[in-house]
Amino acid sequence: MKLATLKDGSPDGRLIVVSRDLRRAMDASGIAPTLQRAIENWTLIEVELQQLYCQLNDGNPANAFDLSPEELSAPLPRAWQWLDGSCFLSHAELMQRAFNLDPIEGAESIPLMYQGAGDDFLGPHDDLALPSEAHGIDFEGEFAVVVGEVPMGCAAEDALKHVRLIMQVNDVSLRALGPREMKTGFGFLQAKPSSSFAPVAVTPDELGEAWRNGRVHLPLNVEWNGRWFGHPHGGAMHFGFHELIAHAALTRKLSAGTVIGSGTVSNHDRSVGSACIAERRAIETIADGKPSTTFMRFGDHVRMEARGPEGEVLFGEINQRVVQGAMPCA
Repeated sequence: MKLATLKDGSPDGRLIVVSRDLRRAMDASGIAPTLQRAIENWTLIEVELQQLYCQLNDGNPANAFDLSPEELSAPLPRAWQWLDGSCFLSHAELMQRAFNLDPIEGAESIPLMYQGAGDDFLGPHDDLALPSEAHGIDFEGEFAVVVGEVPMGCAAEDALKHVRLIMQVNDVSLRALGPREMKTGFGFLQAKPSSSFAPVAVTPDELGEAWRNGRVHLPLNVEWNGRWFGHPHGGAMHFGFHELIAHAALTRKLSAGTVIGSGTVSNHDRSVGSACIAERRAIETIADGKPSTTFMRFGDHVRMEARGPEGEVLFGEINQRVVQGAMPCA
């Protein structure tokens, strides 16, 4: 099943069911007005939503309409909680080697995770409005899951049953602001502006064999200003999403609608490229003693898309332009 949120001027938008090829949609607000409400009542309304989805794919219902991705917000325009991991150890290893960072104790046995801002997610074609190029504007291609309510102390072996939806993310980073915030020990704030999401959220069954072991076994294709940047594979996650869920729920329950990210998709095979600029700069630093790739400029575009093994569309594409927003206060 594929679900999305139509912009309607309200903070949470209107829930729609989207056809498998992402061309048509039907209003689902009669079942649940918003995706958040749907997740909160999933066991009661999943069957109704699935029936609507089948109806849309099996025929041409009179109340179906053509879908324009530009009219969509993030599937969840705002979430109670956004927790982002760092689960591709090849990425961390590159950063440590390039910038002479000390290894993080227990990184191979305990997931890294921070709590980001979930109150203002961006849609797949929304501009990335940011205050300054000097902040080191970077994209980060990731996958994420949306969970129902997860009890405190949930074991990893029980965690995947709480996954409701899977999404694709551009977790924007401001690299010039990150180092100081990491040194404080308080975590990211200014370095992590609003993240953006691909048009649709999908139920795990939509991915077929590509969803196994709590991982999305698909390449994430990234283009920067129309040029290939990378297609690292999501199956290389060191920790699966079941382990991330258990980690996050160790000392507290997770509310329905919590979003958990994988961190930047990264592979040890450097021929597949990267899903963020910082990683390419690290590779250049190791090879040449300094980076040669700059961060994003105003007017730049980034495009991300994950497709199935037969080229089928899954989440739709993120396709965004970086623009200048409000300047920092003096």
